[in-house]
Amino acid sequence: MLPQLSASQAAAASCESVSQWWPRHRAIAAEHADPMHQAIIGGFVADRVGWAFASGYQAALRALFPDAPGDRICALCVTETDGNSPKAIKSSLTRTRDDWTLNGSKRWTTLGPQGALFFVAARDEAASLTRASIRIARVDSNARGLKIESMPATKFVPEVPHARLQFENLKLRETEILEGDGYDRYVKPFRTVEDIHVQAAVLSYLMREGQRLGWPQGWLERLSALLAALGRIADMPAAEAETHVALAGALAIGAGLIAETEEFWTRSAADPAALRWRRDRELLNVASGAREQRTRRAWERLRA
Repeated sequence: MLPQLSASQAAAASCESVSQWWPRHRAIAAEHADPMHQAIIGGFVADRVGWAFASGYQAALRALFPDAPGDRICALCVTETDGNSPKAIKSSLTRTRDDWTLNGSKRWTTLGPQGALFFVAARDEAASLTRASIRIARVDSNARGLKIESMPATKFVPEVPHARLQFENLKLRETEILEGDGYDRYVKPFRTVEDIHVQAAVLSYLMREGQRLGWPQGWLERLSALLAALGRIADMPAAEAETHVALAGALAIGAGLIAETEEFWTRSAADPAALRWRRDRELLNVASGAREQRTRRAWERLRA
């Protein structure tokens, strides 16, 4: 699914808020079941990096949680005050005879103020003996015991909101606790799945801008090849070392292509898209250290 439009067709409709972006993304998701197609098309029709990211993020969640409802904004909630490692997760799940009780807090929940369904990583208190045992709970934004507080806008992609979540004796049914190890089965793979889908969405956004602004054909061809490669990587097991090595290569190629666009953007320096790009490009460097660590461990596993 590689969008190819003439320059005259490549202008994206202006979008200023989540309330404008979400119906567009829902329409794309309703027409395209494949999360990778959702990411690529969502990025292509975005008028800025923020909405490309938002579409890639929602697509990644659907890849990881296939049963997530298509008509609701979702978020994976892991990060707390001390970080997002198993040791840093202090939110707790306590089981009683008929249900579970969730207590704790989360921060930097993407699209949180607008969210309708949260996948919350929390410590299973009964199972956390020698090491933290993490489970994932499905929490509705209307649940009693949940407080949602908007966080200040970030310097880049400020249109995409984040939230703090507070859970106080929030009751959950057994069916709202996902099976399996929440960290190994969902949190760790999501880092890979998100990188694939968000990278595809942002590159697809640049594909449209490149067509609109008349960037070199050879650059567009190389970008098309990379999007096709990311589509294949998305089908690989997210936990495998081979996937992480291939993704590292794809991200490196993408970084090179993106670096080339700096010269292209200067030709249209007064264009609103160019101004937003200079503001938002830092998004691509978020979690770069974690990516390097993931790649290093992947090579260690392969060489072992």
